[in-house]
Amino acid sequence: MTTNDNINEVVDFLCEYASRLLSCGVHTSRVVRNTQRIAHSQNMWVTLEIFRSHITLTASIRGTNHYVTRLVEVPKAPISFSRNSALSSLSWIAYDNDPSLDELKEKYQQILEKPKLSPYLVLLLVALANMSFCKLFGGHLVAMAIVFLGTALGFFLKQKMGQWKSNTFSTFILSAFVASVFCASIAYYFLNPDQTVIAMSTSVLYLIPGVPLVNGVIDIIEGHIMIGASRLIDAMLLIFSIAVGLGITLSIFHDSLL
Repeated sequence: MTTNDNINEVVDFLCEYASRLLSCGVHTSRVVRNTQRIAHSQNMWVTLEIFRSHITLTASIRGTNHYVTRLVEVPKAPISFSRNSALSSLSWIAYDNDPSLDELKEKYQQILEKPKLSPYLVLLLVALANMSFCKLFGGHLVAMAIVFLGTALGFFLKQKMGQWKSNTFSTFILSAFVASVFCASIAYYFLNPDQTVIAMSTSVLYLIPGVPLVNGVIDIIEGHIMIGASRLIDAMLLIFSIAVGLGITLSIFHDSLL
């Protein structure tokens, strides 16, 4: 149970939890609800002001006037549905069982230390997904094979640039360009112009920022206008970056495709 002696420790954990949850791709209302469940288990009341890059959290022990406020930066991390689910489950465990802060920290640390999927497995699955999109849009077997290779090459570059902490927009531009120019240059010799366009277009679909777009709409609908708008603007800039990369390829192969 939270007391005036350990309130700062509890608030620090709540800030860490909320910022980590937001960074892995959760819409704002869910972050608020999950954090409040954990706070409830510690006999605390919290309110959060959530922005794109930071969170302001104010907390107090129920029935007291002792308030603590923290401003925490949201860490940059890849979207993770498995971590999202595990962190959300932790809030229900806290709400139902009222564990101690040490128990919560232990379970939280176990979630963070859980092994991630191999990046090569992720690359394979992404390439297979884009290959399936190619088929869905009318691509032939040869086009599908070319898209598989082009996607794998572009996604590998995206992974490496992420490790190098490169600018997100430059990463999207270069990844889109590498994937599309590979597909266009190979498909040019083996496929007709229509199939080449299908291969080139579907090779960049892995870059579409679906989660920020969905979360941005949900946030605006639920009244979190500022972060919802910032998420949509960020998503639109990423889409523009994809268009730039694809546009460079189109400018190279313009005469061959039209």
